[in-house]
Amino acid sequence: MCLSGPVGRGAKNAQEDVRTVQLLLNLNSPQVTGPLTADGICGPGTIAAIELYQHGVVGHADPAGVVGVNGSTLAALRAGMPPGMLREKFQGVMIHAPSATVERFLMPVIASMHVGGIDTPLRQAHFLAQVAHESGELRYTEELASGEQYEGRKDLGNTQKGDGVRFKGRGLIQLTGRANYIAFGKFANADFTVGDAMARISTEPMLAVQTAVWFWNQHELNALADTDDLVAITKKINGGTNGLADRRSKLERAKFFLVPLTTDIERAATKAAAFAENS
Repeated sequence: MCLSGPVGRGAKNAQEDVRTVQLLLNLNSPQVTGPLTADGICGPGTIAAIELYQHGVVGHADPAGVVGVNGSTLAALRAGMPPGMLREKFQGVMIHAPSATVERFLMPVIASMHVGGIDTPLRQAHFLAQVAHESGELRYTEELASGEQYEGRKDLGNTQKGDGVRFKGRGLIQLTGRANYIAFGKFANADFTVGDAMARISTEPMLAVQTAVWFWNQHELNALADTDDLVAITKKINGGTNGLADRRSKLERAKFFLVPLTTDIERAATKAAAFAENS
């Protein structure tokens, strides 16, 4: 699931867990009073909203005001989310990103995924999980290193002096090397090899997202996402399996927010967990 521990009255209330529950409660409006400020602080308003939801939607006669990790309240909150890519869902995937950053990237992500055919919940979950890992949840759109390590890399098309620094990694899935900047430029109908045009890829959210979608499609990753193959996707992006545990964790979170429960096995498991919580 997407919680590391319970949230609510007398619970541990880790900040990211509280923020997750606040977002879920807001997504389930107007079934609860709100909206809540998703600040990660479990104050009286958040506890009251949990209790109201448990009483009015889940059917608890005497609500405890606690959302368990695998219980009926969390299951109901997941099932009650409306379909589609909404701001609260995007924030739920990028749980550590500031709200202002999420707002800046939301529309570019929605538009670019549509153009790139990343158009099913499972594809979107895999794409956003990889973006979340690669960019530190939208924190980085440019490689921290100088790029000197790419100097003279003919396999990247770096044939001119200074190309390593000039064409360092940029974008949410980092575009690296003169050859890739040229190829992406053909896709975007722009020249990113002149002046300081290459810097636009890290400063303009639409371009930062488009580079990731372009890379995704160049490597035909939708097909791997359709088979739910996290390891194969990671190898295509990373060249190995570095950060696999974090990518898996982010994928599980993205699936929670984006992929509906559809199979009888999944529904049965959810009901069993809910029964255990309430027994």
